[in-house]
Amino acid sequence: MLEHKTNKENIRKYLRCLERSDYENLIGLFASSAIIHSPLYGEVEAKNFYKDLFKDTTKSTISLKDIFMNEDESKGAVNFLYDWVLADGSRVSFNCVDIFKFSSEGKIKELTIIYDTSQTRPKFDKMKS
Repeated sequence: MLEHKTNKENIRKYLRCLERSDYENLIGLFASSAIIHSPLYGEVEAKNFYKDLFKDTTKSTISLKDIFMNEDESKGAVNFLYDWVLADGSRVSFNCVDIFKFSSEGKIKELTIIYDTSQTRPKFDKMKS
């Protein structure tokens, strides 16, 4: 089993890459068949999700609150504030929880994104139309 700090560091690296829209380094954290469950984009393969997300992003700022790991270190969660500037210049900010499932090699094999989309969805839908 991987050491706790390794998966915790993978979560920290994930947040750094997400904030910078660093596709290559971000996607390297994922297993090849990884799936993302997103309230805006639905269930999508990681490689396609991040291409779409970064295309829809002008800038993002992440303020880390906490990282949590389960006992056997195969799952983790991160709570952060996400300030997102959409491609059309719209700004949204929300409290987010991402839940990670890791492979035995430390790759992210599944990621579930949880946040209230009530303020984000109207701006997102307007941008996409």
